[in-house]
Amino acid sequence: MTLSKRIQDIILSLVMLIVTAPVMILVAIAIRVDSSGPVFYRQLRVGKMTHQRTELIYVIKFRSMQQHAELNSGAVWATHNDPRITRVGRFLRCTRLDELPQFFNVLRGDMSVVGPRPERPEFYGKLERAIPFFKERTFGLKPGITGLAQVSQGYDGCIEDVRNKAAFDHSYALSLSRYSYWIFLEWSILFKTAAVVFLRKGQ
Repeated sequence: MTLSKRIQDIILSLVMLIVTAPVMILVAIAIRVDSSGPVFYRQLRVGKMTHQRTELIYVIKFRSMQQHAELNSGAVWATHNDPRITRVGRFLRCTRLDELPQFFNVLRGDMSVVGPRPERPEFYGKLERAIPFFKERTFGLKPGITGLAQVSQGYDGCIEDVRNKAAFDHSYALSLSRYSYWIFLEWSILFKTAAVVFLRKGQ
C-alpha cells in the first residue's frame, strides 16, 4: 500500500506540475500585481507522526494574504471575510489554486496528494486537548494537499470545524486497511477536489 501510494503521488504530482505550469505563472503574476510581497508563502506544519517522532514540514503555498498578516494578531484562523486576504487571494482560496505549489512538497516526500490536513504547530496542543484521538488521525500518514476532510468541509473557522474534519481523517485512515476501498475512496476524493476547483466551491 505504501509503495503504491508513493508511486501514485509522484506520477500525479509530475502531471499536475506540468499541466498547471501556465496557470501557476499567471497566478504568480496576478499576486505580484495585486499586492506587495513574495509570490510564495512557506508555513510550518505538523507532518507524519509515529510513536517515536513527529515530523515538522514547511508547506509551500501561493500567498493569499497581505504580507506580514499575522505580525500583530499572531497565529489565528482565517475567517470567511477576513480583511487580511487579498483580492487575488480570495479567488485562489475559493478555487484552491493556492495549494498548487504543494505538489513540490509531495515530490520531496513531505506530503501525499491525498491525506489528512496538516495542522499548524501553534494550534496543535489546543486541538489535541479539545478533540479526542486528534493526534492518532495522522499516525503513519503523510499529510495531504487534499483529503476526505478538505472536500467535505471548507476552511477551519473554529475548533468545532476541526473536530468534524478529524472524524473525516479517521475515516480515510481506516480505508487504508483495504486496498479496493482505499483506491475507490482515493479517486473519489480526487474527483471531488477537481469539482471544488472548477465550481469554485472552496471556502
